[in-house]
Amino acid sequence: MSSPKSLLGWILLVVLPLLVCDQVIKIWIKLSFAVGQKASFIPGLLELQFIENEGMAFGWALPGAAGKLVLTIFRLLAAVGIGFYLNKLIRSRVHKGLLACVSFVWAGAIGNIIDSAVYGQLFTRSSWGMFADWARSGEGYAPLLMGNVVDMFHFVVRWPAGFPIESLAGREVFPPIWNLADAAISCGVISILIGQRVFFREAESSPEAMDS
Repeated sequence: MSSPKSLLGWILLVVLPLLVCDQVIKIWIKLSFAVGQKASFIPGLLELQFIENEGMAFGWALPGAAGKLVLTIFRLLAAVGIGFYLNKLIRSRVHKGLLACVSFVWAGAIGNIIDSAVYGQLFTRSSWGMFADWARSGEGYAPLLMGNVVDMFHFVVRWPAGFPIESLAGREVFPPIWNLADAAISCGVISILIGQRVFFREAESSPEAMDS
C-alpha cells in the first residue's frame, strides 16, 4: 500500500485512528471509574488508575485558572502550527517516517485539547467514590476551555530493593500517570530524535529543498 500524499491521507491513516482510540478510552474511564480508582491492566507492568490532570502531559501544570486557560490556548495554537507544519512536510515529500512521527505528535496534541476544551461541558464532575455522567445543559463541571485531561495508565514496575542508586531503590521506575495522547506525543518526539539523521538528510536532499 502506497503512503498517502495529502494531509487528509495522513489524518485518515494515523491521526484519526489514534484520536478515536484515545477518546474512547478516556470516555470509558471517565464514566466507569471514580477518581483514584485502580484496576489491573497488565499484571506486574501496567494498571489503570483514573486521575484528572489540570495541566500538561504526565501531570505537570501551570497554577491557577489563568494558567490553565493560557495552557489550553497554547495547546490550540500549537496544534494549528503542527498541522500547517505537517502539510508543509507532505508537500516537500520528506521521509515517511518523519511524517508518521509528526502525525503522532499532532494526534496526541489534539487528543488532549479535546479534553481541556470540551470535557468540562460534556461531563459532570468526577470525585473520590463517585462516577461522572453525561452532563445535561448547564450541568457540566467547568466552562469551555477549562476542562481536565483524563489520565489512566500507570506503570507499576519498581527498581529492585538492592538497586545501586539508593535514592531509587524500591521506587517506581516511572511514577507519572498518562494517557494514549501523551504516549503518542512522546513516541513521536523520541522517534524523531532517534531517526533525525535519516529523516532530515532525506529532507535536505529532496528536489524542493535543492530548489530553495
